[in-house]
Amino acid sequence: MRLLLVEDDRMIAEPVLDTMRRAGYAIDWAQDGRSAELSLDNGVYDLVLLDLGLPKKDGIAVLRAYRDAGGAAPVIILTARDAVDERVRGLDTGADDYLVKPFDLDELSARVRALLRRRTGQKQPVYTHGELTLDPAAHEVTKDGELVPLVPREFALLRALIEAPKRVHTRAELEEKLYGWGEEIGSNAVEVHIHSLRRKIGAEQIVTVRGVGYRLRRVE
Repeated sequence: MRLLLVEDDRMIAEPVLDTMRRAGYAIDWAQDGRSAELSLDNGVYDLVLLDLGLPKKDGIAVLRAYRDAGGAAPVIILTARDAVDERVRGLDTGADDYLVKPFDLDELSARVRALLRRRTGQKQPVYTHGELTLDPAAHEVTKDGELVPLVPREFALLRALIEAPKRVHTRAELEEKLYGWGEEIGSNAVEVHIHSLRRKIGAEQIVTVRGVGYRLRRVE
């Protein structure tokens, strides 16, 4: 999952970025309204965290332009504007949720998970594939009921695979899920994470489709 944070205050942005990355999300950071619009034009985001009081272009204007252009990713507004009419305005413009600053990071994480479940049509917040189970809320993976300790990028990689287990995921697609802007990506970074993940969940769980990418093994 790839998120976009639009926030001009570094003291607010950095804890959010850290929390989302530790939860296994790739997240990019735009610091003004114009940069946000350019980022949203790429169409790669699964969810947007949007401040309203932005330099260069107000968050409401960014949201309106995004929705008018057909942008469908869920949007959570993060703002110090706590008046009821401001909340109504944001929701009427196309936001899916609203958090007033200062907010609790655990609550933000829970709201992100809830909106992403709704977007993917997943009613239960747990993915199961054969003997593997991935719980995004608890940030846990089990195999045959036994806990499998994964680092954040291994967790994000398995989540990308288990969300669409029959699909072959290219290296470029997986890099997009695992890394945000400015993060250094080694030429074989995905292969290294695949190797490490196979050691922990079983080599047979991840199939290499030569020349294309990776998918989970088929289960009956």
